[in-house]
Amino acid sequence: MTSSSANEPHPDVQEFLELYESLDTPEFSEITPREARRNFEAMRVTDEPDIELESVEDHTIDGPHGDLAVRSYDPGTEGEDRPLIVYFHGGGWVVGSIDTHDGVCRKLADDTGYPVVSVDYGLAPEHPFPEGLQDCYAALEWVAGETDDLNADPDRIVVGGDSAGGGLAAGLSLLARDRGGPNIAYQLLIYPSVGDAPATEAYEENKEGYFLTEDDMEWFRDHYFETEIDMRNIYAFPLFANDLSDLPPATIITAGFDPLRDVGAMYADRLEDAGVPVEYHNYDDMIHGFFSMISDPIDLDRAHEAHEAARADMEATLE
Repeated sequence: MTSSSANEPHPDVQEFLELYESLDTPEFSEITPREARRNFEAMRVTDEPDIELESVEDHTIDGPHGDLAVRSYDPGTEGEDRPLIVYFHGGGWVVGSIDTHDGVCRKLADDTGYPVVSVDYGLAPEHPFPEGLQDCYAALEWVAGETDDLNADPDRIVVGGDSAGGGLAAGLSLLARDRGGPNIAYQLLIYPSVGDAPATEAYEENKEGYFLTEDDMEWFRDHYFETEIDMRNIYAFPLFANDLSDLPPATIITAGFDPLRDVGAMYADRLEDAGVPVEYHNYDDMIHGFFSMISDPIDLDRAHEAHEAARADMEATLE
């Protein structure tokens, strides 16, 4: 897949980067995970949602490491056999929550007409690899058993996520295939963390100055992985897997000015080579995180374009 960046970021992105720089937010490496979570929540959580849906409900389910919170979004569309999206938020496995990605999940539900279930998987370092992935698997099993109550089709379950959440969705698809677990019909992987990003050209080109930095990524990895061996695990980074056949069709979205750009493109190539249908979209003037920039104060037209592309891809396969 063609993976490249524009000559410079989109003017709206440059405006965001200038605003972000002016906030003088501490680097992740300068603070504790708990402080980082508070800062991330303060930046991302709004009091009033932009999109109202038929229903939004919080649930507590049994997870492998205790209670696990999930949030279901129902857009109110008709039918008892709708596709359903299980969504895993980004945040480097260390920050982020169902609250920080509430707007993204509302928009996915509203745009597609599918119910969405967002998963508050355990964060590192309290829950290092593979605990977050185990939580995601438990949530997938719960969703598969609750499709009647969710008015969804058990044969049309989509797993999706952004950044670390995209990596979790990809790893979950691989794990469900290998375990003979619940059927996954589609993967929505948004600038996913699926491989050894530091070994790529995109990492070298974009490791400073474009929101997600080299120091950030090292900080995330150091908290999530307890050993070097874990960092070679195929369920942590599916790009290391020898066999990617028989995985669900996928949409992969990347950004030109993102250190994760090339691993996303490489994963699209690997899936295609394995006979998996793939739709790949590279937004060459965007940065990491842009898919969530869909409301004031940062509302990007290109982010809405990416949502529309994801909707169209899923609809073409699932309906």
